[in-house]
Amino acid sequence: MVAPPIAAGAYQELLPAVPDWLNKGDNAWQLTAATLVGLQSMPGLVILYASIVKKKWAVNSAFMALYAFAAVLICWVLLCYRLAFGDKLLPFWGKGAPALGQKFLLRRAAVPASTHYYADGSTVETPMIRPFYPMASLVYFQFTFAAITTILVAGSVLGRMNIKAWMAFVPLWLVFCYTVGAFSLWGGGFLFQWGVIDFSGGYVIHLASGISGFTAAYWVGPRLKSDRERFPPNNVLLMLAGAGLLWMGWSGFNGGAPYAANIDASIAVVNTNICAATSLLVWTSLDVVYFGKPSVIGAVQGMMTGLACITPGAGLVQGWAALVMGIASGTIPWYTMMSLSRKLTILQKIDDTLGVFHTHAVAGTLGGALTGLFAHPSLCSLFLAVPDSKGAFYGSKGGVQFLKQLVGASFIIGWNVVVTSIILLVIRVLMPLRMSEEELRIGDDAAHGEEAYALAGQGQKEKTIHNGGFQMQQYLDGHIP
Repeated sequence: MVAPPIAAGAYQELLPAVPDWLNKGDNAWQLTAATLVGLQSMPGLVILYASIVKKKWAVNSAFMALYAFAAVLICWVLLCYRLAFGDKLLPFWGKGAPALGQKFLLRRAAVPASTHYYADGSTVETPMIRPFYPMASLVYFQFTFAAITTILVAGSVLGRMNIKAWMAFVPLWLVFCYTVGAFSLWGGGFLFQWGVIDFSGGYVIHLASGISGFTAAYWVGPRLKSDRERFPPNNVLLMLAGAGLLWMGWSGFNGGAPYAANIDASIAVVNTNICAATSLLVWTSLDVVYFGKPSVIGAVQGMMTGLACITPGAGLVQGWAALVMGIASGTIPWYTMMSLSRKLTILQKIDDTLGVFHTHAVAGTLGGALTGLFAHPSLCSLFLAVPDSKGAFYGSKGGVQFLKQLVGASFIIGWNVVVTSIILLVIRVLMPLRMSEEELRIGDDAAHGEEAYALAGQGQKEKTIHNGGFQMQQYLDGHIP
């Protein structure tokens, strides 16, 4: 059948499917990158969380990630996208509004940095830089970042947070924490204009989630003593599958940051994998030296710290610098997790279930600082709005960039500690932050009426060995069973 003709005057604002301004290659890459980042959360972190925890918390942990992915999407298109990337309301916040309708579908989106900022505060407008693609591509790409950040926060409170409190926490944290960091560093806010570098989320994502998760773990309180002392992964192989989705998805995570299939994207992808592999090998080597055996969980932790560390400078540093950053991210977070955490009272008192503080907050801060040292001036000129940006390694003026990186990290840390605390204290007035004692003792069956494994006894071995079901908390505490 032939479709009837469109009446004259109808759909006046409808553009052709492939208008002249659309760069199909860049649009295709942006949608691909967004899909890769989305797969990191759903099913990546859903699988990782469900399998890395004790059997009785598998369903609850997976559901926390699944719920956050869905809730963030709706909040993002209704309000939060424009809080993070809309017109300026405050130096650190945009004007919230829905990102829907005709503009959502057809508005052009271009690489940012069409405005150059100078030391005296003056600006010069330059023509918009191709590529052009629908605003919808950018909205979805940035949603996947917001979703994974929120899910990472959950990693600190697995195994005891009241699921209803988590359901209330997700939209509030997205509105009042995530969008502030995103606008300040990416959406044209004061840190962006000042020249703080965060290529793809070392601060906006990893530092924010690590600090907020650590803060939430303080207010929610620790797991039961029995869970904290014995917390074996219920499925190590599935844990590796989830970790693999994270690693491979990071090519879209960092490769999509330039908003184009360009030189920066290629450099970012290669550097991401160099740093992750180096960090994993260094972390594993340290495990062998100090504990006598390599740990699968340790390898995953090393992979994560490498990915988090390279993120703020992935497309702005050379390959040798990515290698150095991998060595640092496999060493310093290992030290804070395996040694310093047993010496500092605050790190012992606060029960950060998956060590998100170390793998994301420490690694993200480290990556931001190292970007302030190693950011190459030529690569910075391809990506950044502030001219003459460069790391301290490339000249005396680069030292200013290093200091800017530290100031940017301080703002993210301070904001997330204070606002996350306020959000949780408000929720605590309305409902408990922790599960009931019965739910804490029984786990999924009490909290959800469901269990991860239908067969009795499957996945709940009591006696574990290092190379198989290595106990998570004993690993974090540096003890070998």
